[in-house]
Amino acid sequence: MSGYRLATIPGDGIGVDVTAEAVRVLDAVLPDLVWTEFDWSCENYTRTGAMMPPDGVEQLAGFDAILLGAVGFPGVPDHISLWGLLIPLRRAFGQYVNLRPVRLLPGTESALRGRTADDLDILIVRENSEGEYSQIGGMHNEGRRDEFVLQESVFTRTGCERIIRYAFERAAERSGQLCSATKSNGIIHSMPYWDSVFERIAAEYPQVRTRQMHVDALAAELVLHPDRLDVIVGSNLFGDILSDLAAAITGGLGLAPSGNINPERTGPSMFESVHGSAPDIAGQGIANPVAEILAGAMLLEQLGESAAATAVDRAVCDVLAAGEVRTPDLGGTATTAELGSAIAARAAELAHRTATADLG
Repeated sequence: MSGYRLATIPGDGIGVDVTAEAVRVLDAVLPDLVWTEFDWSCENYTRTGAMMPPDGVEQLAGFDAILLGAVGFPGVPDHISLWGLLIPLRRAFGQYVNLRPVRLLPGTESALRGRTADDLDILIVRENSEGEYSQIGGMHNEGRRDEFVLQESVFTRTGCERIIRYAFERAAERSGQLCSATKSNGIIHSMPYWDSVFERIAAEYPQVRTRQMHVDALAAELVLHPDRLDVIVGSNLFGDILSDLAAAITGGLGLAPSGNINPERTGPSMFESVHGSAPDIAGQGIANPVAEILAGAMLLEQLGESAAATAVDRAVCDVLAAGEVRTPDLGGTATTAELGSAIAARAAELAHRTATADLG
């Protein structure tokens, strides 16, 4: 273990509440972490006119990883918070993989009747730096009857190949199944190109069984037959939508983590919960910190601290399975801090047990 340098950006709303608990849990398993907090948020935007300072990328470049809370607040348009902070960081640090594991955790219930944890364990690999999330385009003839907007998508060979190959690698590690989200029947250029790249790379992985499904049919498959799915790869927009749907059917967004991954490790990766900032419940001590804590486990795994990551993941599962400490969204009365403390205590116990066994 080493004193990793980690940056936190708590952001807005409940992002502040849940990030504090994730830090608490990570400190419980690796006590020599060195944290630096950055107050970049929509509040910062209203004060300074920017989500982060002009040298924000440079300030973060030297850290080993970044833990992000959530951004967004009434009065600040969502595209401001997204394009002023998240997307610039994802692109600057080569975080072209958005990894979203979605599973039914112990002690929680699916929105789907009769589904168990065996049916709901899916890994969504989302392209994170190009695709439909492009700034190319604009509004024309504004204010006139012939006003129109043009929005371009960008699908490069490099971008498609690297995200699809990453998904094949993860599928090969898991069940050997990979499903690609497409819409080539209606989107005439980008999706047939995506399909062709997928088919070409599939030839390199004969051990992986593949499917290609139109995204609307795949959304239905997630609800009707989630047990038939394991790893899903999709473009930026499709991956975003499908991962939120998958999280909703596996217990809710308060339980779903995500990672913005730089697989080559040429820059820091960034980890966050899937949920938003929920300003209506911010500061009330009732937000569920599990998604952010599991994002912290993903951060530890990326750093190569697998034992610590496993301790955090197991601690979450153990505390939820016991059912004694739950936030209101899970049917309990515990506060954000109480659930975070319970998970931290269990994680510390598991980490100590592992360390003692290794010494023995």
